[in-house]
Amino acid sequence: MDRPQLPLNALRAFEASARHLSFTRAGMELRVSQAAVSHHIRTLEARLGVTLFRRLPRGLTLTDEGAALVPVLNDAFESIGATLDRFTGGRYHEVLTVGVVGTFATGWLLSRVPGFTSAYPGIDLRILTNNNRVDLAGEGLDFAIRFGDGAWHGIEATLLLDAPLTPLCAPGVARRLTTPADLARETLLRSYRGEEWQRWFALAGAPCPTIRGPVFDSSPTMAAAAIAGIGVALLPAGMFEHDLSTERLVRPFEAEAPAGRYWLTRLRSRSETSAMQTFRRWLIEAMRDREP
Repeated sequence: MDRPQLPLNALRAFEASARHLSFTRAGMELRVSQAAVSHHIRTLEARLGVTLFRRLPRGLTLTDEGAALVPVLNDAFESIGATLDRFTGGRYHEVLTVGVVGTFATGWLLSRVPGFTSAYPGIDLRILTNNNRVDLAGEGLDFAIRFGDGAWHGIEATLLLDAPLTPLCAPGVARRLTTPADLARETLLRSYRGEEWQRWFALAGAPCPTIRGPVFDSSPTMAAAAIAGIGVALLPAGMFEHDLSTERLVRPFEAEAPAGRYWLTRLRSRSETSAMQTFRRWLIEAMRDREP
């Protein structure tokens, strides 16, 4: 069935009149006469075959049909406005919102963001950091970069890189460490995931001591504690290359324990926009360039 062709001016007149419940005030907002607004409303009602307003002695009230049309128009006008706002400097800007686990953000992504924004000025990149607990739909994220095994319900996950764990500590602490067994005399900092130290000691061939160190919900915070000499942290060394190169952190042992990987994730039910496709290609190529 053919839909009626609705004039934009009539829809704007209706939306303004519905907000003000007055043709006069709607006309003042739109800079047209009250008679012009009234004419637009009659035209719209005739096209739709319904009454949108009840005319009262002291104003207007919406009919059920008019009240049903208001939220649809509000959403439509907001969407049009948001799209038009993206045209700046003679270019259309796409918004891309990415949630990133804090370790990956500080240890890898943030230093490369200027390169991305320079190469793709039409993409308005927005980064939200988290501690690996993320809700793609609820937080309105296009992508989330997270740490784990890649198995999340309803999620498409693309592998980025492995992140095995190894002890990192301040230089002063490292000078006290000769063998893995020496760690039993140190404060061992823990992540909220648990059992990681036990796996590392098993791979290092040393008995695991009782671990009573403080628990952290983010690796950057735990790294800061290690830098301050509070204890030894079990961290993905690849995400702390700057701290290692400047010797704020030291890696006393080579043994690494598999723990998880970093993944680029998105909802399977969500189609990729052109900005999402661009970011995915850029990220994967950057990962390849990182490989030795």
